[in-house]
Amino acid sequence: MIPPDLPSPADAGPAIRELGSAERRAAVEVINTAADWYREFLPPEELHSPEMDESGWDAEAERMTWWGAFSDRRLVGVTGSEPIGDVLLIRHLYVLPEHQRSGVAGALIRHIEEISPDSVGMIVAGTYTANYKARGVLEKSGYRPAADSERVLRAYYDIPEDRLLGSIAYVKRVDPPGRRSERRRRGVTG
Repeated sequence: MIPPDLPSPADAGPAIRELGSAERRAAVEVINTAADWYREFLPPEELHSPEMDESGWDAEAERMTWWGAFSDRRLVGVTGSEPIGDVLLIRHLYVLPEHQRSGVAGALIRHIEEISPDSVGMIVAGTYTANYKARGVLEKSGYRPAADSERVLRAYYDIPEDRLLGSIAYVKRVDPPGRRSERRRRGVTG
């Protein structure tokens, strides 16, 4: 396995590691650059500019862990993981436009799945209903729309009402804790 703080070989995908306050500015830049895409499908009154500032990043860091994907030692994608009981939320999945469709988002999702605590039985991710890019990567990663998205979003996310009503929740069941521990010990993924 490649240590997460070293760059990955080109064919191995991005290096992924936990982010700290030293990467705050770069992470916020990735988020805001990638979120510019929202202009293509959100009405102007629902756009937030910036999507996130450094104080917002810090506030989110109090309840979740930030993860970064690095290519050639440059931060190119970010996401967060937030455990809530037996559920793990994928939060704020953003990839720089020039690195989209290169496996960065999928690698971040796989990382979240691999590091999920044994107590987690389901992973949940929310996105805008119109965000076909995010929906595509989630579906490719094995996530399916929740039977009652609004209920799932209200249960696990604290988002403004306008964003909630235009969003969809995706869910993925994960191996039972004992089986997941066994797979990790044997080095089996997927």
